[in-house]
Amino acid sequence: QVQLAESGGGLVQAGGSLRLSCAASGRFFSNYALGWFRQAPGKEREFVALITWDGNSTYYAASVKGRFTISRDNANNMGYLQMNNLKPEDTAVYYCAAGVGDTGPHEYDYWGQGTQVTVSS
Repeated sequence: QVQLAESGGGLVQAGGSLRLSCAASGRFFSNYALGWFRQAPGKEREFVALITWDGNSTYYAASVKGRFTISRDNANNMGYLQMNNLKPEDTAVYYCAAGVGDTGPHEYDYWGQGTQVTVSS
């Protein structure tokens, strides 16, 4: 069993940066891939980025590639999403999730409660 809690969201101007954190509790966090998803009002939850259990591989949605960086610290049960050059279309609730590691939300077994990111133009 893994529990996840996101933090670090907020209001930022376009072009700014935020770093989201995902704190995990439970014994087996390092066994799972870590994913970040986001959901804007009226839209489906969409994949943002994932990192494999060992941190050796990452994968990004085309819309964030080159601007966002996912990382993890298994020793401290933490995951991160560094978001640079933010755009208004990045506004959404951001979720971290632990699972087998794919781009579909159904591939993830454990979810945090989400953190709001709002980018003003």
